[in-house]
Amino acid sequence: NDDDFGRIPLSNEIVLRGHTKVVSALAVDPTGSRVLSGSYDYTVRMYDFQGMNSKLQSFRQLEPCEGHQVRSLSWSPTSDRFLCVTGSAQAKIYDRDGLSLGEFVKGDMYIRDLKNTKGHISGLTGGEWNPKSKETILTSSEDGSLRLWDVSDFKSQKQVIKPKLIRPMRIPVTSCAWDHEGKRIVGGIGDGSIQLWTIKTGWGSRPDVHVEKAHTEDITGVKFSTDGQILVSRSMDSTLKQLVFTGTSIEKDGTNGGLLCFFDRRKLELVSRVGISPHYSVIRCLWHQRINQVFATVGDKKEGGTHILYDPSVSQRGALVCVGRAPRKKSVDDYEAQPLIHNPHALPLFRDQPSRKRQREKMMKDPLKSHKPEAPVNGPGFGGKIGTTKGSLLTQYLMKEGGLIKETWMDEDPREAILKYADAAEKDPKFIAPAYSQTQPNPVFAESDSDGEE
Repeated sequence: NDDDFGRIPLSNEIVLRGHTKVVSALAVDPTGSRVLSGSYDYTVRMYDFQGMNSKLQSFRQLEPCEGHQVRSLSWSPTSDRFLCVTGSAQAKIYDRDGLSLGEFVKGDMYIRDLKNTKGHISGLTGGEWNPKSKETILTSSEDGSLRLWDVSDFKSQKQVIKPKLIRPMRIPVTSCAWDHEGKRIVGGIGDGSIQLWTIKTGWGSRPDVHVEKAHTEDITGVKFSTDGQILVSRSMDSTLKQLVFTGTSIEKDGTNGGLLCFFDRRKLELVSRVGISPHYSVIRCLWHQRINQVFATVGDKKEGGTHILYDPSVSQRGALVCVGRAPRKKSVDDYEAQPLIHNPHALPLFRDQPSRKRQREKMMKDPLKSHKPEAPVNGPGFGGKIGTTKGSLLTQYLMKEGGLIKETWMDEDPREAILKYADAAEKDPKFIAPAYSQTQPNPVFAESDSDGEE
């Protein structure tokens, strides 16, 4: 069997970069020509071996659900579409070029029984396309259920599977998978159990196989062997159950980096081990049969990448295609017009629209737009306008300034002011007295009757 393991393609390596955080999801299409990588930076990057040169740049970047980490990616068996599972409750379907085709419906979180909800009600943990049916998809969620969906109808699910639990409660389903024939599904449950269902007419939620306490921590991955005889699982409890090859995490006090370990399936003995990254854990790994290349994703909070291991003597296409394709060298005759760059915010076209409140305040200050009457000017006046002090009219103001009116009446007693002219009026009657001089009777005053008063 040593010859078998001599064929593990480990001699060469390339890294697909671009993500700014750990790469948490990986999918290579069945033909081995397109790679999808999803990350905790909320994006999915698409790489095409045929279209890439040795710069290894992604040709498209998607953000399936704003603010939600990408948890799982899976190609359809015909490679024309792919499934994207994020931390939101709704899985999405994209076509081969990354155009969104739709998302599955979300359930009502206020319905107690998960059987009666139309879709998942909390974050998804995993999802996989049926390898034999291009219309069926499996998803698992933190809400404690697995669901089967028909891709042609985003509004309704085909089946809700509730795992068998010791007592009724919501325990998340942390991972899920199909077997290679698309006839059985498996779920890794948050209580450490692994449960397996065979899809047949009239089947329900009761599992056909129920392995209790398979692991003591969350199950991070489940997979069927190609012949369907063996189910493999991986967990946070650092154990491997029937595993052929797996990625390892960095131990807190350990000296090793992230490794890929290959085991003999029958004896479960370590056959080969390869260091992938000195500083990062290996998150997802995949060995593509057709192109015979091994993929492993790594990363942390600051960066993420996908390592591809291959061997020119046993691997074909895939990484070999683009590695040999060097980026085009610059020629002496290359000419690139240097565009004149304006600061876009200096142009009125790109300026931010002022807020409504600010606009209103501005309009209130503009006398024309607000139709505001002119306010009276107080004080000595300015701008050719006369100040209106003490309510005087313009004529009075001018006469006063010219010394024609002497305003002393404000300080005088009116009775005294009239009596001032009494003597003059009597000696030289000018106005009213002469008109009545002929007919005016003599005034007769009553004599004081002092005796009577006493």
